[in-house]
Amino acid sequence: MNKGVMRPGHAQIRVMDMDAAVRHYRDVVGLIETHRDTSGRVYLKGWTESDKYSVVLRETDRPGMDFCGFKVFNNDVLDSLARDHKAFGCKVEEIPVGELDDCGRRIRFDSPTGHLFELYAEKTRTGRWGLTTVNPEAWPRDLKGMKVKRFDHCLFYGGDLDGTLALFTDVMGFHLAEQVMDGDLRVAQFLTCSMKEHDIAFIRNAEDGKLHHVSFELGSWEEILQA
Repeated sequence: MNKGVMRPGHAQIRVMDMDAAVRHYRDVVGLIETHRDTSGRVYLKGWTESDKYSVVLRETDRPGMDFCGFKVFNNDVLDSLARDHKAFGCKVEEIPVGELDDCGRRIRFDSPTGHLFELYAEKTRTGRWGLTTVNPEAWPRDLKGMKVKRFDHCLFYGGDLDGTLALFTDVMGFHLAEQVMDGDLRVAQFLTCSMKEHDIAFIRNAEDGKLHHVSFELGSWEEILQA
């Protein structure tokens, strides 16, 4: 049963060289840089995304991901899910409005695989990048690189796949869309909160808290070949 989680909304990625990372995500992947905040983080989005950003880059000496966020229907859902996560046994932290620019309050929680996730209901909406609301063109004229459309999903590595499956299905209302079994042991699981094949995935790994990839949507196999 869906409990009000709509879709993956953003990921904050740790990078070790901000200039090189921006060149990669903006000029090669084709995300659009929307702005930078006072702490030096860089915000980017896919050109079809309505919200102001979906990827945040933070420069540090240790690569990986700080957190992955999901958008929920409204703040009542946010409060309800915060209570449910606490009852499940998660460590829940409320992140105030403005800690991420142009984003409302967020609920951050840990998971059995050692990853941090968060939920939010409000983010500034900018609409499709570079397109007018009256007689818009089919796509912006100045897209770069792979011209990715939107942030799609993340795949994580960790040990307790059963615990994380329970967290996402029982607490957050996701569905198990696909799994890979080695006998009785589940070694991979793909979960969805929407009509997509999956919105998040996990691979069993001895070390917790690892990121395998962040994925972006393209429109065709021809575009993937070009990418």
